[in-house]
Formats: sequence, structure tokens, C-alpha cells
Amino acid sequence: MSQPTANVFDCSDPDQRSAGIASAVSAVKGGRLIVMPTDTVYGLGADAFDGAAVAALLAAKGRGRDMPVPVLVGSWRTIDGLVYSVPHAARELIHAFWPGALSLVVQQAPSLAWDLGDAHGTVMLRMPLHPIAIELLREIGPMAVSSANISGRPASLTASEARDQLGDLVEVYLEAGPSEQQAASTAPRRQSQRPSIAHAKTLPQETLRQQSPAHQRRTANGHPCQASHLNHPARGSASRHQPNQASHRAAHQAPRHHPYAAALACRAMVWLGPTAPSR
Repeated sequence: MSQPTANVFDCSDPDQRSAGIASAVSAVKGGRLIVMPTDTVYGLGADAFDGAAVAALLAAKGRGRDMPVPVLVGSWRTIDGLVYSVPHAARELIHAFWPGALSLVVQQAPSLAWDLGDAHGTVMLRMPLHPIAIELLREIGPMAVSSANISGRPASLTASEARDQLGDLVEVYLEAGPSEQQAASTAPRRQSQRPSIAHAKTLPQETLRQQSPAHQRRTANGHPCQASHLNHPARGSASRHQPNQASHRAAHQAPRHHPYAAALACRAMVWLGPTAPSR
């Protein structure tokens, strides 16, 4: 077994991986920060229910409360305890695209004792497609995770890059090699009261729309596909029809001023909540 350098654990070594995950779990449960691999860029993580740890995460990034932290979960079922209700459309999207690139913005359960920043009663949720991230999340529970970089600087594609930026502000770094997707967040385009899609290059909105029965109904009935009708069948189904210009516009509508517009770890986002007030 090779020895870890300071608090950086090389997860390609089985012994270091086990020691690193144990150290990371201990650190998070103790209110400290870790850097972890995800299927996008490396994430800076904290216990989602520890307000002081989330505040430390925002401070480490040089970011204010107006840019709240998304939450990563380790299973489909976790969402039921975190949100006010799970719309049918959201559950179908979860079954189709989790774990993976899709993030959902939903109304959080009002009883939740957490403070992720000024999220106006909403939370961005995602289940990452990375074995180390999933193992951590199943040991710890929901984690507040943002990209592992100082705000305004490039997202980190390795734990070493993250350590160059964040240094001793982080207790444990888990190194698992370069991020595969090397893509972080996307931003909504404009305000809308209806659920909408904001997409980026690695999970294009066409992929989401083609999975939607609403797209098939649009073609059959001659009506544009509305993003508010997103309702996805089993993974792998697709429509043979092409969206028209109206459906293309509808699929890009989302609340431009919502606080999660600059969030991390998603390459596509579906908005399933009310529009936040303009700021």
C-alpha cells in the first residue's frame, strides 16, 4: 500500500480508497469539508444538515448565500424525505436519468432543518453516476456539494487541482483520476411559471424531449410540446418525430433569476418549482 500524501488519498489503490472513504465519512460527520469525485467535475462537499459546514463551504469558495449549494443523494428513495412532494413528472425523470447528468429543482420539505443558502424554499437534487460518490452518499446521507474551486476560477478536474485552490480548508481529498465529463453547471434562460429544461452539451434537451409522451402527443395533435408536461416512459424509448420551433422555445424556458442558476454538478436541469422573485 502506498502512503497518502498529506490528506490526499489515491483511490486507485484499494487500501487508500478504503482509508480515504473512511476518513471522508469521519470528516463530513465532524462538520468538515471534503473533495470528492463525481461524474462531472470534482465536488467540494459537506453535511447538508450542518449549517456551519455549509457556511464554511460557501466561504471556502468565496461565494455568498445568494448562490445556494445543491444536494447530492445516493439513491432514488432519498428524495421522498427531502421535498414537499414529488411530482409524477419528477419521479419519471428520476427513473429515466438517475444516477446521471440530470438535476431537479423542486420545493423542499418545509420541515427540513438545513440551510443551503438563499434558495427560496427550493433545492437542487442530483444522484451522481460515480461509485465513490455513491458510496460516500450512502454512508453519510445527503450532502451539500458544489464544484471544488474558488468562485470565478476553473472547476477542478482532479483532486490535486482542487487542493491547489482550496488547500488546508479541506480535510480530505479523494483522488480518482480526471473527471470523465469535465462539465459543470448550466444556467436557465428566462422566467417561466411552467417546469422547464435548461440544457448543456452532455445531456441535450432533445434527449429529454424525445423521452416525453408530451412530445409524442404534440406530434399526434399538432400542438407544441410544453415542458410542463414532461413525463418520461422507461429508459431508452424515443420518438421518431422532430420538435418544431415552438417546442424548442418552450424547452428552454426557465427562471433566469432563480438562485440555483449558477449551481454545480449538473449538465441538464429540469425546473419543477415556482419562479423565484427577480433580484
